[in-house]
Amino acid sequence: MAKRDYYEVLGLQKGASKDDIKKAYRKLAIQYHPDKNPGNKEAEEKFKEATEAYEVLSDDQKKAAYDQFGFAGVEGMTGGQDFASAFHGFEDIFGDFSNIFDTFFGGSGRRGSGSGGARQGANLRYDIEIPFKDAVFGTKVEIQYSRNESCSTCKGSGAANGSGKKTCPTCAGSGQVRHSQGFFSVASTCPSCGGDGYIIEQPCKDCGGAGSQKKRQKIMVTIPSGVENGRRVVIPRQGDVGPGGGAPGDLYVFIRVKPHDYFERQDQDLYCAVPVSITQAVLGADIQVTTLNGKTIKVKIPAGVQNGKLLRVRDEGVPAGGRRGNLYIKLMIQIPAKLSKRGKELMEELSRIEGENESPKPIPLSEMAN
Repeated sequence: MAKRDYYEVLGLQKGASKDDIKKAYRKLAIQYHPDKNPGNKEAEEKFKEATEAYEVLSDDQKKAAYDQFGFAGVEGMTGGQDFASAFHGFEDIFGDFSNIFDTFFGGSGRRGSGSGGARQGANLRYDIEIPFKDAVFGTKVEIQYSRNESCSTCKGSGAANGSGKKTCPTCAGSGQVRHSQGFFSVASTCPSCGGDGYIIEQPCKDCGGAGSQKKRQKIMVTIPSGVENGRRVVIPRQGDVGPGGGAPGDLYVFIRVKPHDYFERQDQDLYCAVPVSITQAVLGADIQVTTLNGKTIKVKIPAGVQNGKLLRVRDEGVPAGGRRGNLYIKLMIQIPAKLSKRGKELMEELSRIEGENESPKPIPLSEMAN
């Protein structure tokens, strides 16, 4: 089945506010959650579809990439999730999850200790530094890292061939033990099974009963155009595999942007400074400026321009959200430290012709700001 537009999935128009996106997703999540529709494959697919749409449209960076490039813009930034963990990170929508799932679905939506089954694996973090230019225009980066993967010998069970698991006798499979303290009963993780609810009688020799082994892998990470320093890209299901063969967690790639020698960024605009001579500033001139992507553009300097003047070049800034910012060029008038004999004669002649103000008054601060 072809993928539907994310706005269509949530029943929204492009440009919908974050509150509208949040409300639309909450309504669909409650309606189609598998715990409320047991055995209904269509409901499961709708829930998964709505969750993927919310994951993209609720994130400013992903939403901008999707609005500009469609599904290609968020390739590698979204992925399938199991239904119980799909709500992880959406506490701002539902508040206390335990109450929500008890109310609507008759039980807890979080996977945790005490089920006796598989649990979701841990999320991982990876830090990369990318060149300034790649952050502006986007790129693909190959990274290598280690993560826990299912043991190939025991297929993630943790048990040796021919053996299995038995219910933990301490907690009777609940994963928790309770202690009475006065009028209160306090639950804590079972010390015998570590909250799994079962005990492996004969652990796998290769993984020691963990069900997973540390392995190194390479993956390509898509860095969207316009990404800012400190932002992150989430790669679903590329974290550690869960205990008991549970679904993997996610990989969070945090981005550091290396400063550029000549360009700096403010939101979607780029800034650089170029030197101009006294004669170019006085008479005006056409100069050639190389942009961040290596393109040479012609810039017209107006006659009589002052030092520090900003010239704007449209649509040569940072691409993001379906548009590009501008490039601002700061003109720095260069005063020659030494003049040739002829040059000095010409400057003296200009001084005589134009005259000099030998009693200058201070310039108002309001004019200096301009």
